[in-house]
Amino acid sequence: MVSKLAEYETVVGKLAMSKLRQLAKHLQGATVVHVNSTKEGGGVAEILNWLVPMMNDFGLNARWEVIEGNDEYFKTTKSFHNGLQGRPTVISKSMQQAYEGTVEENADRLRPILEEADFVVIHDPQPAALLEQCPNRKGKWIWRCHIDVSRPYRKVWQYLKSKVSDYDASIFSMAEFAQPLPHPEFLIAPSIDPLSEKNCNLPMDELESIISDLGIPRELPILTQISRFDRFKDPIGVIEAFKMVTESVEAELVLAGGGATDDPEGAAVLEEVKDAANGDEHIHILFLPSNAHRTVNALQRISTIVIQKSLQEGFGLTVTEALWKGKPVIGGNVGGIRMQVHNYYTGFLVDTPEGAALRIRYLLRQPGRIKAFGEIGRQFVKENFLLTRHLREYFTLMLELKQKLSNHLLADQAVL
Repeated sequence: MVSKLAEYETVVGKLAMSKLRQLAKHLQGATVVHVNSTKEGGGVAEILNWLVPMMNDFGLNARWEVIEGNDEYFKTTKSFHNGLQGRPTVISKSMQQAYEGTVEENADRLRPILEEADFVVIHDPQPAALLEQCPNRKGKWIWRCHIDVSRPYRKVWQYLKSKVSDYDASIFSMAEFAQPLPHPEFLIAPSIDPLSEKNCNLPMDELESIISDLGIPRELPILTQISRFDRFKDPIGVIEAFKMVTESVEAELVLAGGGATDDPEGAAVLEEVKDAANGDEHIHILFLPSNAHRTVNALQRISTIVIQKSLQEGFGLTVTEALWKGKPVIGGNVGGIRMQVHNYYTGFLVDTPEGAALRIRYLLRQPGRIKAFGEIGRQFVKENFLLTRHLREYFTLMLELKQKLSNHLLADQAVL
């Protein structure tokens, strides 16, 4: 533990780690339970993979639980996800029953843990209804929304709101995402772990070996988008932009990613992407396993430009990862990408395939800009989007809720 925290100190500095230790002193032994819907695939699982162990390293008693469900349950929660991001979606009575019934079954298993915890953090819609299944809870419950819910389909939001209104607090990634709720709301942007397999420095021989095994040529500039095969990530739009780029500039395109166990649409989207590529030898479509972190790391490091042309995005950790590796990013002008990509500084925001093609061509013709954007981007991530800032804000929120709980108990004692 000591050596791990010392390693982070070499990246973020002594002051950042000292602040964390000062906050953690007041939370020693506090039990914290995080609940989400999958251990593999997607940004939430990646964050929890480092967040939970690091909370333990600082003296808290943290654990991570996963809600379990069948295909019908995950189809329903995917519909929630789509509706919360603005897509008109019907949530039928039978879908509601499938959702609520599955959460109730999970509550029977998790209730003893959740009701005794000092803090429970419920991530996204999938486990949100657990709160109403735990009437004897003693701690503070926080709903952490990682999704862009700035313009939700109202019927879906009204249903979910009924499940999250009684939480003690909510966390959103950006102010624009927050919806009116009858409890305190906090803003905490996601972050990356700079020492993880996906973000650590790679030996050159390992990097070269990974890329060689993938069969990606190195002679031409490499454009890469890494994300789940999801329509909101717009992989088809990326292919359209690439075809426009290669009308005047030669390049290779890599579309790499996988699925998540709570996303039933990934396989269909992957087939759509293959159809759009139409056998182009310069388009490399890679379906990667969820643990291919060093492969993703290598792909980002050998890329000339990284693309994340999302149509909706809660935050976009792949953008953060690319900036940390000194790569300019062409990003969709949406959600949390706007927090990270700044025109003419760390990359460009775009709204269309045509806009993406224009900006890619611009950068490919000005290699000096590519280097300058990359240097600015790495420093920007170091100052704003590393895990120490993220953890500091979690600790601050917990201390705020702990103080409110203490004041409430003192008031009760005074009445007695």
